[in-house]
Amino acid sequence: MSEKAQDRPTVVGCILAGGLARRMGGCDKPLLPLGGKTLMAHLIATLEPQVDTVMLNANGDPERFSRFELPVAADPVEGFVGPLAGVLAGMRWAQANAPEARYIVSAASDTPFFPDDLVLRLLEGVGDEPGIAIAASGGNRHSVFGLWPVDLADDLAAWLSGDNPRKVLAWVERHRNLFVDFPLRDGADPFFNINTPEDLAIAERMLSGRRPKSPNADGTRENNETSA
Repeated sequence: MSEKAQDRPTVVGCILAGGLARRMGGCDKPLLPLGGKTLMAHLIATLEPQVDTVMLNANGDPERFSRFELPVAADPVEGFVGPLAGVLAGMRWAQANAPEARYIVSAASDTPFFPDDLVLRLLEGVGDEPGIAIAASGGNRHSVFGLWPVDLADDLAAWLSGDNPRKVLAWVERHRNLFVDFPLRDGADPFFNINTPEDLAIAERMLSGRRPKSPNADGTRENNETSA
């Protein structure tokens, strides 16, 4: 993590790419091109300076992501149960490979413009008392962008193994939690996520500076229960 303070906790970045991408025809969204790079490359470039190490949550053959030289962990529960499975994958990876990590930070692999101060502001939000911090913007909650205490791994595993709701916030509400609001950028939501080919075209225009008016800023497409 760049400019990391000595007393700042160790954080593992977890890129969530375990979804089915049905609205994109079932393709690997992280490998889609955007501005001459893949979506994954954009994600890594923004997340890597903010954390101590980065790993990828993805299902299927991990070799398709080998070019990025990131460790890959599949969902530890079967059935594509949603982003919470990816969060648990990140927690379990941190326990096994970065035992000093107090938190993981999750980031969706289809959201290329998320803030470069995401981790700092989420950490500031929770302060010294352990808790879950979720990003918000423009009146929307983006629960795939969150700060998660690794110590909650067993609790989350038990939740996912039971007959419980798979909605992220259903589990989050069991624990101390808060939402950190991020400002819009020139009227655009920094958590604009790519779900369709039309969204990808919008992202290309955003990247080139021809920003469309208020994408994802009208509350019509929340990025809070999807991963990739």
